Amino acid sequence: MIRINLLPWREERRKARRQQFIALTGLISVLVGLIWFMGYGIINGYVRAQDGKNQFLKNEIATLDKDIEEIKRLKEQTDSLLSRKRVIESLQANRTETVHVFNELARQVPEGVYLKSIKQSGDKINLIGYAQSNARVSTLMRNVEASPVMERPDLVEIKSATINNRRLFEFNLNVFIARQTTDDDKKKGGAKTGKGAQS
Repeated sequence: MIRINLLPWREERRKARRQQFIALTGLISVLVGLIWFMGYGIINGYVRAQDGKNQFLKNEIATLDKDIEEIKRLKEQTDSLLSRKRVIESLQANRTETVHVFNELARQVPEGVYLKSIKQSGDKINLIGYAQSNARVSTLMRNVEASPVMERPDLVEIKSATINNRRLFEFNLNVFIARQTTDDDKKKGGAKTGKGAQS
């Protein structure tokens, strides 16, 4: 005997499949929303952590900038103080320079040489005077060269002159003072311009 199913089974199957599809779509949507929320939260956490690190670095950089400015200011003050110290040491070392120069000139000017003018500019001294002969001027230059206080004699001019019916030689001579060096100059390895230290 043949049995015929007259129930609308196709429609029921379609309806069941539709319900399964809707349920599956809802479940997937919920899962996608949950995953998106978790991902958003994790990324936000990383961003906040990085922002905190960035802010910390900015604060540290600002602190270091202040320290660098302070170091520059201290370095400028140190350089200024060292410059003043060098000037004071130079003045201290050369305070009796004029006395030494005049004493040394009195010792080194040979007989027959007369000084008319002495001018100092820095470490250069210009001597103008009269000599009985050219040889006396040469002797003066040799004496200056051998002096511990003066050095580098440089004859600018020598010419014949008549004074009180006497024939003399007028000369113009530049000499240089042999400067003392300070301890700082020695440490820096600066070459000493003088031949010896003055006492």
